[in-house]
Amino acid sequence: MPGASAPRVNSLALLILPSALLFALFFFLPIGLMAVMSVLTGNPVVMPNVAVTAKHYARIGNDSYYLEVIWTTIRIGLWTTLAALLIGYPLAHWMARIKSRTGHALLLMAVLAPMLTGIVVRTFAWMTLLSDKGVVNQLLTSLGLITKPLQLMYNETGIIIGLVHIYVPFMVLTLTGVIGRIDERLEQAAENLGASPWRAFLEVTLPLSLPGILAGSLLVFALAISAYVTPILLGGFQIMTLPILIYQQISANFNIGFAAALGMVLLAISLLLVIAYNHMLGLVSGQRELQ
Repeated sequence: MPGASAPRVNSLALLILPSALLFALFFFLPIGLMAVMSVLTGNPVVMPNVAVTAKHYARIGNDSYYLEVIWTTIRIGLWTTLAALLIGYPLAHWMARIKSRTGHALLLMAVLAPMLTGIVVRTFAWMTLLSDKGVVNQLLTSLGLITKPLQLMYNETGIIIGLVHIYVPFMVLTLTGVIGRIDERLEQAAENLGASPWRAFLEVTLPLSLPGILAGSLLVFALAISAYVTPILLGGFQIMTLPILIYQQISANFNIGFAAALGMVLLAISLLLVIAYNHMLGLVSGQRELQ
């Protein structure tokens, strides 16, 4: 009956309404306020005669220092994503294809165990490993492989190592679900037709797992470019990234408008990645339909 759908729609709207209100309150409202503050000359709550301006964005575009910070943030995100993919894909493939439930459970526990420890604790652990007098340098020195400590901290290398350790589980869990849904009989059919196991993987499993690769890479990259604790502890303010710069603008200079503009730039980078992900996913789906 036509009228029977109205109560169902109303009940569905009532169920969605609390989530929509929370989403609007904790997502749209803060981002909207940040977007407004980024184009104002000051805080309208405490300052009179506040006007609309683009000086904060012009400052970012006209100063090579801020452009270098943006590129450093993106570069760290890219290297972190690549390393997490290279480490996480074999582990995810192993987890998806393992036959033993006990083995799968043990692997899952091994992946999830680091996530049960706080990021600060894990970062301090890496500091004890990578410092000049840390475990890595002391071991290499005792083995006679180096004569002076390797500079593993206060540079991009140390930051990337720490970020990879933190975000590899996100890559693994994303890829495991996608690879697990790929029918193993497709690989077996390719091998029966004369393909080697490596070629069957490259031409069957890898293309079919591309959506998981894209999703995991998007997730890890977005988390890496927005990380604050690990870059500041392992970088020691020697490596400046956008989150650290935003913190400095608020805590030291109390320049909320410029900090908001930097935050919008960081958000724009993430949104561009989401758009590129959807575009590539559409291309992959289109190629499958043509095949």
